[in-house]
Amino acid sequence: MITDKKILVIGSGVSGIGAVKLLEKAGAAPVLYDSNAKLLEEEVRKRIPEANHTRIILGELPEQMKQDTELVVLSPGVPVDLPLVEELRSNGAKIWGEVELAWHFGKGQVAAITGTNGKTTTTTLVGEIFRSWFPEVFVVGNIGTAYTQEALSMTENSVTAAEISSFQLETIQTFHPKVSAILNITPDHLDRHHTMECYIHTKEMIAMNQNEQDTCVLNYDDEETRRFGEQVKASVLYFSREHILDQGVYLDGSEILYSNGETRTKICDVSELHLLGTHNYENVMAAIAIGAAMGVPLENIRQTVISFTAVEHRIEFVAEKKGVAYYNDSKGTNTDASIKAVQAMNRPTVVIGGGYDKHVSFDDWIECFDDKVTWLVLLGQTAEQIAETAKRHGFTNIVFTDSLEEAVKVCAAKARPGDAVLLSPACASWGMFDNYEQRGRLFKKYVRELSD
Repeated sequence: MITDKKILVIGSGVSGIGAVKLLEKAGAAPVLYDSNAKLLEEEVRKRIPEANHTRIILGELPEQMKQDTELVVLSPGVPVDLPLVEELRSNGAKIWGEVELAWHFGKGQVAAITGTNGKTTTTTLVGEIFRSWFPEVFVVGNIGTAYTQEALSMTENSVTAAEISSFQLETIQTFHPKVSAILNITPDHLDRHHTMECYIHTKEMIAMNQNEQDTCVLNYDDEETRRFGEQVKASVLYFSREHILDQGVYLDGSEILYSNGETRTKICDVSELHLLGTHNYENVMAAIAIGAAMGVPLENIRQTVISFTAVEHRIEFVAEKKGVAYYNDSKGTNTDASIKAVQAMNRPTVVIGGGYDKHVSFDDWIECFDDKVTWLVLLGQTAEQIAETAKRHGFTNIVFTDSLEEAVKVCAAKARPGDAVLLSPACASWGMFDNYEQRGRLFKKYVRELSD
């Protein structure tokens, strides 16, 4: 049994804490390890007060522990090619992640959603669609609630919507969702995955244990996911914004329709949606496909999608100050997401960008500005790189700032009544903030503090 093994949980963040709590509840006695020697053991233990049998190790991992460990549970932020992880693997330890651990203990049916962009919006909407029909629903994963936190509460009747990142997919082995979905694939996290080929392969792992009785929902308009549809074992259900499909979910003019191969059913008109931006039509279509594949009646799906509103930090309207509309798109942590946010704006826009360097190009993002973006306000590690890229493309209305608070004040000074201010950094938040949620909430705080 897994509970009898010597288990090492690496990483003391949300995922690592969730793993420890699950393992203790299941009867195991894990060791929690974090390489950050500056952490205080008593502070870490406060986050897991019920974990009385968990040993905490900070800083250097003892050699004997490296030899004795049989199972390693990695937090998503820990690279699988880290020398310590490689050493543990060579010593014979199994390497799992949060998703694999949760899957081992969890029950019921799972719909797993990945993609470079749109995961959170789609997963949240899928959760609402499930709640309209199923009595026992969980929404977990990269969305904020650790999968491990809920796994032991799941039953055979449970239905789970799980947002799964590429970092979490790296360590799956037996994870087998009833429905999988890859929304899109564009360059991201190349600092972690190193090559685009590796990143694509990692995303595709979401369906690796599926069979003909399962469903894989894919974006027909994305070249990579369409190609993957030709080789996946699961039954494929496409969605498309650009093509009429014989079977799947598609946009025809302003109408979103679902075809089961025989009957075409109108789900809604896009004018009925409360989500801003054409990219959200894709998220809605993916959610419709997932809901249909899980057996939710189309009328339930329709009622859910037309009442659904935007999630926090994703082109979220914050306030209007002196005739200027402020939008929080802190979840725009890569260029593709930020392109969609800029394209969703329907007025002249001042953009706040910059942050952690994930070693990607900003050319496509700058090119999408056209005549819509009036000023670019930059901060963070990538500010100089973005500015150089913008100047190469002839965009010179650039302001450098040292903090997000300063950036908001600069935007307020530059924007005119009728304009928009958009926080969509095209970069991760690390280095200046704990995560994109903290960045987004601080942005909203600073906006609300502006005078009316």
